[in-house]
Amino acid sequence: LRSACQQYRDAFKQYYKGDSQVLYASKAWNCLAVCAIAASEGLGIDVASGGELYTALQAGVNPEKIYLHNNNKSREELIFATEFGCTIVVDNWHELRTLVEIAKTANSTTVQPRFLLRLTPGIECHTHEYIRTGQLDSKFGFDPNELEELFTFVNKQSFLNCVGLHAHIGSQIFERQPHRDLAALMVQWLREAAKYGLKLTELNVGGGLGIKYIESDDPPSIEEWVKPICEVIQEACAAENLPLPKLLCEPGRSLIATACVTAYTIGSSKVIPEIRTYVAIDGGMSDNPRPITYQSVYRAVVANKMSSPLTQTVTIAGKHCESGDILIHNALLPKTEPGDILVVMGTGAYNYSMASNYNRLPRPAAVVVANGEANLILQRETYEDLIRQDRLPERLKK
Repeated sequence: LRSACQQYRDAFKQYYKGDSQVLYASKAWNCLAVCAIAASEGLGIDVASGGELYTALQAGVNPEKIYLHNNNKSREELIFATEFGCTIVVDNWHELRTLVEIAKTANSTTVQPRFLLRLTPGIECHTHEYIRTGQLDSKFGFDPNELEELFTFVNKQSFLNCVGLHAHIGSQIFERQPHRDLAALMVQWLREAAKYGLKLTELNVGGGLGIKYIESDDPPSIEEWVKPICEVIQEACAAENLPLPKLLCEPGRSLIATACVTAYTIGSSKVIPEIRTYVAIDGGMSDNPRPITYQSVYRAVVANKMSSPLTQTVTIAGKHCESGDILIHNALLPKTEPGDILVVMGTGAYNYSMASNYNRLPRPAAVVVANGEANLILQRETYEDLIRQDRLPERLKK
């Protein structure tokens, strides 16, 4: 995790002549320890809710380096972010008008909301349809066809402090050209904003760099992702005679995914002759909903048999009461037995953050390891934790 943070930070310093700020997209995994590690490496934190914002603040993150996303922020979330001096990524007209009301009610320049406008770029890329965000048919961002109306409206709001633009095209992307196209398009938007009197100083190009989940995956390196974006923005700004904006990006998966593995204990198995062999583990869709949601793929090993020959092709099944609770199809493993430890690689992004208590399974513990020291960062849940929020009305008690 630290290495990935440093690679992003150092690549921007090397290839971009202006100011830059890397933000960790904490929706990938938001907890106190992960936010604290990212912040200690100089990164800001991108949050997607009031809860993620609260966690980042409790982890000691500087509010000036926190950016709040979401396509339907509540009034309370907008006030929360404004009062702490965080930057808000405004997604739509409802949020923008709500922010105007909040600012006018406060009637003070000391709480002037600081925000970016999120625009939909109309750029499509090859990834799962559920994690594409850049196409015009997306729930995120202002329609680029309403730039004139949007920029005119914002320019009239003396209570607001619009500092820049934001766009994002999706997640788990290996292609480089869509990000180059996005960078060039955002400079055009910057030029258009200047025509309406908006002096914008920040461009946030989003994130989306994919990672290597299986052997056939071939994503660009972090440096290979950063360099062309910096080059395109610098060339476009020079051509338009625009000052270089502060350049922001918000990687999530490419920071945290490969930093984590998940360890399971193998239990039962079932052999269906001429069809398949199922090997079951003590988890599944409650701790990793990505395969059943996105058809995501993973690689696994048997940790206590790393030197054993790979002799079995098996389907790794979770323990939930769902036929679709399959973690990996056609995993090549050594002969397994109950009690073996199956380790799944690359589980740092969108695993724990999307985990649930389906079938009332307690969520597992998480441990951070560095330089020979291991520390608990998330405590294993208990059965008592599962009913902590339950309430049994008196009339239902025997």
